[in-house]
Amino acid sequence: MAIVRVGGRGTSRRIEEKKDDNWSGGAFKKHQEAKKEASKDKYITVGRGTGKIKFGDIKSTPITSTKGLWVSSGRGTGKRKL
Repeated sequence: MAIVRVGGRGTSRRIEEKKDDNWSGGAFKKHQEAKKEASKDKYITVGRGTGKIKFGDIKSTPITSTKGLWVSSGRGTGKRKL
């Protein structure tokens, strides 16, 4: 399926094939893991810029259920249980 992409403040248009969305859900998780694997030898700063660790040393957390957890609402003054 072709879609129209608009660029340059609306002055240019191009037609492209629609790619799979990778910004949410399981597709994003796969995209995120692929990016992490490609960058595993790079360093990131931690602790207000006072330390650095390898990106590949950060462990991936499994997706768990949010049932029963508290979520803040408003400006952090209220909370509700999921």
